[in-house]
This record gives sequence, C-alpha cells and structure tokens, in this order.
Amino acid sequence: MNPIVEEKKQTFKELEKEIFRLSCQADINVTRQILEQKDQEIFVACDKAVYHSEGLRKTSIKTVYGTVEYQRRVYRTLTDEGKTAYVYLLDEALGMEKIGLISENLAEKIADTATESPYRQTAETISGTTGTSISAQGAWGMMQRLGDRIVEEEKASVQKMNTGKSGGTKILPVLSGEMDGVWIRQQGSHHEKKPMQEVKVSTTYEGWDEEREKENRSTLVGKRVLAGIEDSATFHEKREADIRAHYDVDEIGQRIVNGDGGSWIGEPNDPEAVTQLDPFHVHKEIRRCIADKEAQNEIEQRLAKKDVEGALDYIKTYADSIAATDGKDKREDKARTLLKYLTNNKEDLIPWMDRDLKIPSPPDGVIYKGMGIQENQNCTVITMRMKHRRMRWSKSGGNNMAKALYRKENRELHE
Repeated sequence: MNPIVEEKKQTFKELEKEIFRLSCQADINVTRQILEQKDQEIFVACDKAVYHSEGLRKTSIKTVYGTVEYQRRVYRTLTDEGKTAYVYLLDEALGMEKIGLISENLAEKIADTATESPYRQTAETISGTTGTSISAQGAWGMMQRLGDRIVEEEKASVQKMNTGKSGGTKILPVLSGEMDGVWIRQQGSHHEKKPMQEVKVSTTYEGWDEEREKENRSTLVGKRVLAGIEDSATFHEKREADIRAHYDVDEIGQRIVNGDGGSWIGEPNDPEAVTQLDPFHVHKEIRRCIADKEAQNEIEQRLAKKDVEGALDYIKTYADSIAATDGKDKREDKARTLLKYLTNNKEDLIPWMDRDLKIPSPPDGVIYKGMGIQENQNCTVITMRMKHRRMRWSKSGGNNMAKALYRKENRELHE
C-alpha cells in the first residue's frame, strides 16, 4: 500500500486560495487592532471640554481583504451655530472616505470594474479577486451613490458659474466642441420595456497634439467629456460650467461646434460660435437615403466643391425623377428626407476649415484640423458599456452610469 498515492492531494490552486484566505484574515485582525488603538489614542488626546465621549459603537467597513468589524467612540460636541452634533473623530483623523460602508480602495475597484462589465460580472470579479464578497445588487447600489455624488458636484459647479466663482483662468484661442446622442434601451421600475432614451454626450478640446500627428497618432489636447440623460438646457448648463471651471471664457477667441443637426445641439452660450454639420453624419445620411451609387457620388462631389445649392437642386431633381405610384417604392420618400435634412442645415454644410474665416492661430504644439471625433468618443465612453449585450436601463440608473463613464474618461473617477 502506497500512502502517498492514496492520500488526497491538494492542488496548487487550492493551496493558493487557502493562503490568500489566511492572509486576508490576518490583515483584518491587524486592521481592527490598529483602528481601535488609534481610536484610544484620539480619546486620550482630545479636548474633553469640546468633545464628550458617548461610548463605543460597533461598526464595520468592507475592504479589499474582507470586512473589518471594530469599535470606535462617538463624541457629542457643539457646532459653530451652537447645535448639538455627534462625530467620530477616528473617521476624521484617518480621512476614511467611504461610500456607504465600503473603503475607498474597494470602491475604486468596484467602480473600475462596473464601468467595464455588467453588475453580475462585476460582483463575481470582485468576490473572486479580493477578500470581500459583494453581490450584483451591492455593486449596483454603490454605483448609484457614486452617480448621485457626481450629479451633486455638477450642480455645485453650475452654482459657482451662476455666482461668478467658476475660477477658470486659461486663455485659449480656439475651443472646439462636438456633441451627439447615444440611444439606449430603457426599462421601467418593474423591468418592463419602455421607449429608447438618449444619452447626451459632449467633447470639448483645444486641438490636436502636433508631435503625435507627426507619428500618425491623433491625440486631442485638453479633451474633456460630459455625458448624461437630462434635458438639453440642463446639459448645456453643466457643459458651460465645466468649460468655465477650466478657461477664462472672455478670452476664448473662437468657439467651434460640430454636431449632427439634432435640435438640442448647438452653442447657446456664445452667439458668435461657428457651427458645422458633422461630415460623417452627412455622408452617412446620403448613403442611407440614396441607393444609387452615381447619385451618391454626385451629391458628395457637389458638397466637396462647396456647391450647396447645386447639391440640393440635384437631390430635388433626383427625387422628382424617381417619383413612383407604387406605394412600396420608398426611394422618393428617402430622397426627400435627405433633402429636408440638408436644407434645414444648409448653413452648416461647409466644414469650418473650408470657409473664409479668420480663426486665431493655435498655441505652440497644437494644430487644428477637420472635426469629427464624436462618434469614436460615443463608442469608447458610452456605447461599449451601455448599448451592447441587449442591456436596458432605468433613467436614473442609466444616468448614473453615464456620469461614472465620462468621469473615468476624464481620469477623474477616483476623485
């Protein structure tokens, strides 16, 4: 009999998990001891005339290595207004920023994962790679609180703008802005299907990095993204507040806006802004409405030559030539839809760089070129997380995710 063969073997995977579990438990114990010791030190050193101990209170905090349960003192004190308040001096001393009862480090990991993956997968990833177990509902709840916090920060920024305290000081010759919407599936409070809802997305930037362009790598300078599910007035107000937080708006030489012709897209805060219809959307609409390749090319060639009226006349003539009595033939209807779209935006059909405009020169290291980056921004910031995999969102849940996504793109999510 060979005991080595018969003995149940432990795989390295199992050994690794056991060591990780023991390490996390040790970390939990050490953390509890440190927190309670620090709390005792604060109790000994604090001004007893100002802070009156009301005894110990049990609490817990989820960390990357597990849930730490500990006790800390609560103190009764008076505010500057003379009102009674209860505070935890340990939390203040350690700067224990928490979303609910979640440590900052763990909150960052959850947010990073949730902005990449569905909530169920986020819960599995966090539970499988840290010492803490979290449910999909728990991850969702944290992201709602995070989104609400971002919304409050946006409101505070708007308030600063309205009181003249925005603080932006950078002087800029040209500020470029692009806007578009991403339509996502919506669901009601009982998970029933509802009409599609639009996530508004805006990107502002100063130009392109000249050195990167020499390497055939397009990199935007001063890029800032904003996104949300809200009415156009609110969205534009928040967008302007963000601009004013970074720039001296009185010293912006020229604003340029690129959009798809949507009714909410524009620059309401600067009547002298230059607007243009996004060339990508123009090309897309021509291809969608006109099946005839020769007609497509003719329209695009006339627009390329800045012959806007000639392009519109050609579309009208083309629509008249294919008029049909057969109700199933939609070619004429589509052609007239294109005609209406381009006519409504004919003042913006020529790209700004092809117009005789006096635009301030770019700063050193920056160049200007044709616009049309918003579709790519939509994809990387919103579409990849919120539109694929047949996802549906409530208005508040979708808005909170959009807020987290744009903050992540701006590299401000951890803040």
